[in-house]
Amino acid sequence: MSTAVVWFRDDLRVADNPTLADAVDAADAVVPVYVFDPREYGETRYGTEKRGPHRTQFRRESVRDLRASLRDRGGALFVRRGRPEAVLPELADRTDADAVYAQTKPSVEELERERGVRDALPEGVSFERRWTHTLYHLTDLPTAYDRIEDTFTPWRKEVERHSAVRDPVSAPDTIRTPDLELGGIPTQSDLGVAEPPTDDRAALPFEGGESAGKRRLEEYVWAGDHLRDYKATRNELSGANYSSKFSPWLAAGCLSPRWIHAEVRRYEDDRVANEDTYWLVFELLWRDFFQFQFLKHGADFFTPTGIRDVDRRWDRDREAFRRWADGATGVPFVDANMRELNRTGYMSNRGRQNVASFLADALGIDWRWGAAYFESRLIDYDVASNWGNWAYQAGVGNDSRDNYFNVLSQAERYDSEAAYVTTWLPELEGLPPRFAHRPWRMSDREGTEYGVELGVDYPRPMIDIEARYDELRNTR
Repeated sequence: MSTAVVWFRDDLRVADNPTLADAVDAADAVVPVYVFDPREYGETRYGTEKRGPHRTQFRRESVRDLRASLRDRGGALFVRRGRPEAVLPELADRTDADAVYAQTKPSVEELERERGVRDALPEGVSFERRWTHTLYHLTDLPTAYDRIEDTFTPWRKEVERHSAVRDPVSAPDTIRTPDLELGGIPTQSDLGVAEPPTDDRAALPFEGGESAGKRRLEEYVWAGDHLRDYKATRNELSGANYSSKFSPWLAAGCLSPRWIHAEVRRYEDDRVANEDTYWLVFELLWRDFFQFQFLKHGADFFTPTGIRDVDRRWDRDREAFRRWADGATGVPFVDANMRELNRTGYMSNRGRQNVASFLADALGIDWRWGAAYFESRLIDYDVASNWGNWAYQAGVGNDSRDNYFNVLSQAERYDSEAAYVTTWLPELEGLPPRFAHRPWRMSDREGTEYGVELGVDYPRPMIDIEARYDELRNTR
């Protein structure tokens, strides 16, 4: 009897999972395993928590759902704690496995773990890698990854013109696993992570797992019929359906981009095909772009100068960074977004661009600190998308332009009635929008009139933000 170990990583699903499907086809029995690696928890070199409360809870829920899906097919998911390069070779040896099947990913730590497992396997056990995290397959790119364009638009046009998205792979009907100790899914406390806060202001009650991800797609695309308006609403700030919010399930691999793409095409055939439906696929292409860019540039994405070797002196003011992270900068649009992130593990795309620009451009603080903080807090953290977008915004990544976001004008444009700001900063409730976004402009008399005692209920801005934008406008 042949046996294959299946190492689940960021592919916590049974539908369109070539790693699992190929192992089931090749072997008489499979050993599906998820490893909780202690290096995924604790403190990073930037002084941030590597995997924070919301992201840890989402991962644990996703592993639990995967276990249930495998059980429904007659199999089991074995859960272990430890370093994969120690756990997996031991498991392969114990089960007399012929091969270990695993998803491969492009980033530095993930590739190091993968090589560690491969090199530690018993003699005669092969290591079978599968590329499963992108819409377009690596080998289907018209230009090899190490020669692709570093600018999105020409890359996108070439891929759309010369490549095709593969069909999703069906989930196995049955899975045969050996009789082994299952292993328990560790608690938050077991992993040294606090329980996440709950907040009824959250855009969506995110729940981990393939089952929850498919329910979200069913609600957003089919029941709610929101896909037809996707592009028109995606820059909004509040509510469950201004965007698809598929990203947490994509990041953990609970949903595959190819499966989502197939659902979009089905929607276009059954209901409507327009610019909005295309735009969701367009966003999946942006996600792909950063995955392939990480394969091309690797560790350069984690340097202060980025992939473009931009010579810029970054500030490392810990107190200023703390105020940014805590949502206490005194600039309401920044603070509201950061408080939403801290309370819920999520933030709109518009919010992410603005708070990143505020940290890197207005404050001049090392952008990598911000990227590391997002890594800790975001439910939908994906290494390539997160670090690639932060480098992009900081002017050291995949964009030759040196642009910044004026968070004041952005707030007035996208939150014209200050509804979002006052939701997350109730101390500003009742102010007219012109003051809710710029409370420092109120006179003492106006503050008294509106019941706001500045400096007590809401902090003064940590910098003269209006003067800072004048400076940036004159120097860029």
